[in-house]
Amino acid sequence: MTTAIRCLVVTGSESTGKTTLAARLAEHYDAVLVPEFVREYAVHKGAPITEGDHWPIARGQTLAEQRARAHAQDTGRRLVVLDTDLVSTVAYAHHYTGQCDEGIEMLARERLAHRYLLLDIDVPWVPDGVRDRGDRRGELHDAFIRTLRRFGAPTTLIRGSWDERLATAIRVTDTMLQRT
Repeated sequence: MTTAIRCLVVTGSESTGKTTLAARLAEHYDAVLVPEFVREYAVHKGAPITEGDHWPIARGQTLAEQRARAHAQDTGRRLVVLDTDLVSTVAYAHHYTGQCDEGIEMLARERLAHRYLLLDIDVPWVPDGVRDRGDRRGELHDAFIRTLRRFGAPTTLIRGSWDERLATAIRVTDTMLQRT
C-alpha cells in the first residue's frame, strides 16, 4: 500500500520566518524538506533576478520538488514541506516585473500543494544581503494573497509571535494530515 504524500508550502513576503518555520515543521513531522531554491540561485548569481531567470528558477524548483516527493515515497514519509514553491515564483515575478510567463503559471497550477501557510508581515524585517524590499512588504504580501486566491490554493494566514506561528502551523498541518 502506498502512503498518500501531502505537500505543505510555507510562503509569503521576505523576512517573515518562512525558512525557520519550514525547517521546524519538517523536524516536528520527520518530513522531507525542500529548501527555497531561488535563494541559493540568487546568491550564486550574485546579481538581481531578471525575467531571464524565471524559467531556470522554475525548473530548479520543480526538480527539487520532484526529488523530495520521490524521497518521501521511498522512505514512507507522509509529508513534504516546501520553503516556497512555484506559486511564490509567480507572485515574485509579478511583483518585480509586472508579468510571469504563462508556462510557469500553468506549471504552478498543476503542482498546487495541499495547503499553503501564508506568513503575515507582522514581524520585523531583517536585511540579509539578498532581501531588498523591506519598504514594500505590504505590496508583496498583497501579491501573494492575489496569486493564491487566483490559483484557488487552500491557504491559512499565519501570524503572531514565532511560537504562535509554529503552534498554528502545527494545528493546521495536523488537520491536513488527518484528512488523508
